[in-house]
Amino acid sequence: MLVLLPPSEGKANSGAGAPLELRSLSLPGLTAAREAVLTELVELCAGDEEKAREVLGLSEGLRGEVAKNTGLPTAGARPAGEIYTGVLYDALGLATLDAVAKKRAVASLLVFSGLWGAVRVTDRIPSYRCSMGVKLPGLGALAGHWRAPMAEVLPEAAGDGLVLDLRSSAYTAAWRPKGEVAGRTATVRVLHAPTRKVVSHFNKATKGRIVRSLLSEGAAPGDPAELVEVLRDLGYEVEAEAPGKAGKAWSLDVLVEEIH
Repeated sequence: MLVLLPPSEGKANSGAGAPLELRSLSLPGLTAAREAVLTELVELCAGDEEKAREVLGLSEGLRGEVAKNTGLPTAGARPAGEIYTGVLYDALGLATLDAVAKKRAVASLLVFSGLWGAVRVTDRIPSYRCSMGVKLPGLGALAGHWRAPMAEVLPEAAGDGLVLDLRSSAYTAAWRPKGEVAGRTATVRVLHAPTRKVVSHFNKATKGRIVRSLLSEGAAPGDPAELVEVLRDLGYEVEAEAPGKAGKAWSLDVLVEEIH
């Protein structure tokens, strides 16, 4: 099973560890694309601060993120699973998983990123600010920049098992499973049952809990239909829609009664 996660806007501090080594990151087929984004981002942030803030969509209160990006090549790095914080990652609670579940997390979780493309939770990265929705002056829209290298690398990473896609729309634009891979992909929405609406906070929290449940229980559904049954056995209320034709992903709605 491969689980596709969005990153978090909020990130922990990098700390004083050894700096980033791009070529040590997982999915080495993305290295050249990573180098291009990193170089462009650092150059942007080392120049006109106001322009950088505008391009990155940062408020006045986040001005310090520009300077942080300038120092990315030499900043300390930590495992991505420690860098990404926020509602989904708090609910997932990687640090509190038992040893066996942590091994499953390392093997199955892939976090998408505007800067790195996609990383495993053990990949060592510095704290940064660059969402997938950014358009860098020299590269254009990052989702478009990542599309071709992702198409080369991700099908192999997906293997021959289930792909559980929990990404937000900005990150799905960088890679959409196609063909045979799409047929074993399940996308998930979390809806407030009484209103049938997506609410950001508990949408993220529930997705984090779902992943934690699957990792903790050692669940290994082989396809979307099996995933539906596993989630129901774990106590989730799930509505599933199988694709109408081959080469399309399954759509799953997880219904939550209370917002928490």
